[in-house]
Amino acid sequence: MRIKKGDTVSVLTGKEKGKSGKVIKFFTDKQRVLIQGVNFVKRHTRQARQDKPGGILQKESPLHISNVAFVCPRCSKPVRLGAKFHADKSKVRICTTCQEVV
Repeated sequence: MRIKKGDTVSVLTGKEKGKSGKVIKFFTDKQRVLIQGVNFVKRHTRQARQDKPGGILQKESPLHISNVAFVCPRCSKPVRLGAKFHADKSKVRICTTCQEVV
């Protein structure tokens, strides 16, 4: 998977289509990403202690990796990522549209 934590991604499908944000967390076993400020859900919680009140909490929910695309900093558009090897045999990610190293 070429998307990593801290990358800016855009949502391609679903109710959050067109929104973008930074990747907060990556769930590799389920192939899902948690994006900052996208896909909010409401959770009803019970009061656990006197100092911790219950109620309806709003938090982000993970999206499947196939529903998001990396946003190139140079193109400012959702693009696919490719891989390229430098002369010193280090592997880098590149934007397939503008060939810029990410």
